[in-house]
Amino acid sequence: MTAPARARRPLDRHAVERRVLGVLRVLVIAGAVAAAAGPLLYGVVLSVRPFADVVAEPLALPAPGEVDAGAYVEALRDESAGGFGLARFMRNSLAVALGTTALAVACSVLGAYAAVRLRFFGRDSVNGFFLAVYLFPGIVLAVPLFVVFSRIGLTSSLTGLVLIYLAQTIPVSLYMLRNYFHAVPVGVEEAAEVDGCNRMQVIWRVVLPMAMPGIAATALYVFMIAWNEFLFALLFLVDDRRRWTVSLGIAQLTDFNVPAPVLMAGSIAITVPVVAGFLLAQRLLISGLTAGAEKG
Repeated sequence: MTAPARARRPLDRHAVERRVLGVLRVLVIAGAVAAAAGPLLYGVVLSVRPFADVVAEPLALPAPGEVDAGAYVEALRDESAGGFGLARFMRNSLAVALGTTALAVACSVLGAYAAVRLRFFGRDSVNGFFLAVYLFPGIVLAVPLFVVFSRIGLTSSLTGLVLIYLAQTIPVSLYMLRNYFHAVPVGVEEAAEVDGCNRMQVIWRVVLPMAMPGIAATALYVFMIAWNEFLFALLFLVDDRRRWTVSLGIAQLTDFNVPAPVLMAGSIAITVPVVAGFLLAQRLLISGLTAGAEKG
């Protein structure tokens, strides 16, 4: 068949559908990217423009020589130096979030493994109540916990906040890890025991590496909860500004007297640790650590 003959050949229905679906796919992806990343990118642009330029032309883009990072400096600088102290609030939140994540994951790994592999009285009932704590709104538990913690002197304390977040996140973490531990083949653990491992060695050397994607996802979930939580942080730390977390620190920037570039700079800055944690966890989620784990 010659080239002009192929050019005159009419398109069949499947070819038309493929082309239409291909165009629609590009349009949908472009629309989703614009809807998801557009506000974030506009926030970044606002944060590096002088406030007077934002008021004059809100939708304009800054020229390369007009980029001004002064809003980030003002948002992060300590109050004694004329800033808003967001860097100190981020350090407090980082300590709370990392401590909560480490303790929650450690407790959840042992609890979830016991719920999956060990047999004890009431195991099914215990598994059914894993999510019961999470079903209650936070405001229901806030006042009783505040009274108890004030009695033992843990209000206005980051340690008390870590304990509160552990109580909030461990039930859900247990539930999440149970599903991953169920997927670990029992035969692999039995083979490790035959090779001389005790129970803790089986967990450390066999179960944890195979369930690492689930543990990473759980750790990321706990970190995000502890980083962004506001209600208990406000209740426990409002009287001690030195121990404020980022949720309280960013709330102060919503005042109308705070310039928009400073508000956006603070908002962008507090998202950096969460994004970094997600990128690190993503590498584990796609690594496929369970491939080839079963002994032949």
